[in-house]
Amino acid sequence: MQSPSIQMLTICGISELPDQRERSVTHVLSILDPDHPDPEAFGAYDPHHRTILRFHDIIQPIPGMILPEPEHVEAVLRFGEDVARSREAQMQGHLLVHCHMGVSRSTAAMLTLMAQTHPEESEDSLFERLAEIRPQAWPNSRMIAFADDILSRKGRLTDALRRHYRRQLQRIPRYEQLMHDLGRSREVEMAA
Repeated sequence: MQSPSIQMLTICGISELPDQRERSVTHVLSILDPDHPDPEAFGAYDPHHRTILRFHDIIQPIPGMILPEPEHVEAVLRFGEDVARSREAQMQGHLLVHCHMGVSRSTAAMLTLMAQTHPEESEDSLFERLAEIRPQAWPNSRMIAFADDILSRKGRLTDALRRHYRRQLQRIPRYEQLMHDLGRSREVEMAA
């Protein structure tokens, strides 16, 4: 996604989508649970390009749920390539990535897109920019591991994710219990 003309990057949850309709969104990546209905908010948006991916926000197998897989991250990267080629992106585009809460899947996807767009940028710098865009970011570790591999970052994205988790636990201590409750203790342990 070699497109420096995307001027605005936004991450949000479903409940925040109505607040974004006046912000001239040109490209949307929606990451939804498989059984979640399409958000009605998009009916009020100006014309935009939208891609929808459907999988659960989990990091280990759970019966009846769909894990993020490499093909989901590859779809995120194809979306990034499409954005880079689009005329709207060359005319000051606005990229919106959302999931249910705007905390995990969407932040992992945005980090993946930023790493794709800026292959020369350090991993820690990418995570710092992610936290500026979405202060509550807690990227899905499984998605980041796939992005790390696909983008040939040689473990550096995963290492930077550990440091990001550590900073987030210092900033938002309640995340420790929340991640344990969500079955994501392994991510908390990554921060240690």
